[in-house]
Amino acid sequence: MYRMREVQLGSHTIRSHGATVARTHMHDWLILLLLAVIEVILFVIHPFYRFVGKDMMADLKYPLKSNTVPVWAVPMYAVLLPIAIFLVVYFRRRDVYDLHHAILGLLFSVLVTAVITDAIKDGVGRPRPDFFWRCFPDGKDVYDKWGNVICHGDKNVIKEGHKSFPSGHTSWSFAGLGFLSLYLSGKIKVFDRRGHVAKLCIIFLPLLVASLVGISRVDDYWHHWQDVFAGGLLGLVVATFCYLQFFPPPYHAQGWGPYAYFKVLEESRASTQAANGVNSLNVHAGEAQVENQQDEGTNHTCMGLSLGGDSNSILEEMEAGRR
Repeated sequence: MYRMREVQLGSHTIRSHGATVARTHMHDWLILLLLAVIEVILFVIHPFYRFVGKDMMADLKYPLKSNTVPVWAVPMYAVLLPIAIFLVVYFRRRDVYDLHHAILGLLFSVLVTAVITDAIKDGVGRPRPDFFWRCFPDGKDVYDKWGNVICHGDKNVIKEGHKSFPSGHTSWSFAGLGFLSLYLSGKIKVFDRRGHVAKLCIIFLPLLVASLVGISRVDDYWHHWQDVFAGGLLGLVVATFCYLQFFPPPYHAQGWGPYAYFKVLEESRASTQAANGVNSLNVHAGEAQVENQQDEGTNHTCMGLSLGGDSNSILEEMEAGRR
């Protein structure tokens, strides 16, 4: 059964079905581009500058440090690494539906999470734990008559200091690596009820990496723990929704493949059955026609014999009369 499944999967390659799949989901790719544009806009605009009083600075005086996980590294492990694994699975099974939907679902997971994260960041404007040193790099704090801060630091650094909630590194990490974890759980059939607990280690590994990224954000004093918790929850929820849009749940009997593959397989079986039905009708019709032709030939022979018998008797009577 498994070998037959591999043969069936081998008939859906990028060359044979890639263009068809891409055209079918053209509107999804356009929406994806729109999300990317929205994400750029949300990143550029200024967040809400929340009131920050002197009595609030006790929790905002942590050191200003560099990122343990650089910003450029997030797309590397949250997007490119899962896509590389998707390609490995494709070259093994040759299923373009699985490859296309896995990449599309991953990109939707990451971009939807990014848009929601940055929209909340801009709307909330929560100061980061190191906000004091962003606002007053020389350590001399200044406030207006209402007690709000008057920052004299770098504008871009101050702007970034108002984007604490939720954590973007964490939400991106759980959106990409959480999607990968769900994908792998379906492929290696973690929930096949055979009790192979070792498979769970493979599934937990991406989630562990995402968790460590979130912890690094607290250790670097770029985020409060609430920011990391909310970001991780947000990314994991969005990843689950995007995955289930294209794939059955990992515990399902068909959790190893996308919905589209099983739909195409079902349509192929239906068309094959219909073709077999038409062929069967044609065979029956041909057999009936042959039987009719045989019956007509028998009738003609019988008629010929009967006519031949009558003519012989008439000749005999004529000859007897002559005599």
